[in-house]
Amino acid sequence: MSLPVMDGWEATRCIKSDDATRGISVIGLSARTLSGDREKATAAGCDDYDIKPIEFDRLVGKIERILGLAKIQVR
Repeated sequence: MSLPVMDGWEATRCIKSDDATRGISVIGLSARTLSGDREKATAAGCDDYDIKPIEFDRLVGKIERILGLAKIQVR
């Protein structure tokens, strides 16, 4: 969520506040593991939140859930 110029919190708020982009799914991703960050992500409009280091299967599961997809087979 830490980005130059505009942080991920503000970027998500902008995406979700515009009718043209409101439907874009956002998963907040951060190396921060502070208490309350998940709630802050939800309040900003993130559809989910994950922390680094990325666990690929966990992230794919979140993407599948958001998109309503069946389990994707990863080789």
